[in-house]
Amino acid sequence: MKKQLLVVSILAAALGAAACKHPAAEQSAAMPEATMAAPAETMADTMGDNRAAMAAMGPATYKVEFTPLWTKANFPVEYPDTSLIHRPHFSGLIGAGHNASYHLYALGQPPTPGLERLSEQGKHDPLDAEIKAAVAAGNALALAESEPLKDFSQTASTQVQVDGAHPMVSLVAMIAPSPDWFAGVSDVSLMENGAWVATKTVDVQPYDSGGDDGDTYLASDADANPKRPTGLNQDRHFTKDGAVMPVARITFTKM
Repeated sequence: MKKQLLVVSILAAALGAAACKHPAAEQSAAMPEATMAAPAETMADTMGDNRAAMAAMGPATYKVEFTPLWTKANFPVEYPDTSLIHRPHFSGLIGAGHNASYHLYALGQPPTPGLERLSEQGKHDPLDAEIKAAVAAGNALALAESEPLKDFSQTASTQVQVDGAHPMVSLVAMIAPSPDWFAGVSDVSLMENGAWVATKTVDVQPYDSGGDDGDTYLASDADANPKRPTGLNQDRHFTKDGAVMPVARITFTKM
């Protein structure tokens, strides 16, 4: 009799424990799936919200101020004679607001005909036509241009347009005189944290377009054939202690 009561007690205890553990086990097994699903849904929602926010951003216009740093004091190596008729100056700025599919210049790639002529002669044609083609294709907004800058006590200025689909800006100007050197900024985003910045200042670096083989400011025309890749100009004229020095600064101010 005692043995039967002991068996019954053991069975009852086992059934009770199973009854207590079973729902918890089911809940525990189900929780990881819910936990894993929630972050994925949240991430997708966040990405969708960001895309929607960018698309919903209205257009903005920025004032562009180009301040030269390319002076004899900062760049003493063979700095061009300021008394010459072709005294040191920058051509007019040219560029546009655009999306990630457009590049005014691309490091490691040969220059477009427009970039090559701009870097060698300071002419905006045919670079302006290339930009207008990007506008027509939906990859850029309105063309932005300024007058040349010959008085380095002054600044060059223009305006550039951006919108949610075209939040980046690229601008270039010839470093003159030079074989094919230019100053530029590329893919500068004026949208941060889903909103237009009030102001932003960026350094303007010197580049070699790859269209000419000259290696001094007043080198004779020596057309590169084939064209070399466009790259940061690490020539002795623009470096100090092994580092490339910016030749200007650009400040974008929302209007």
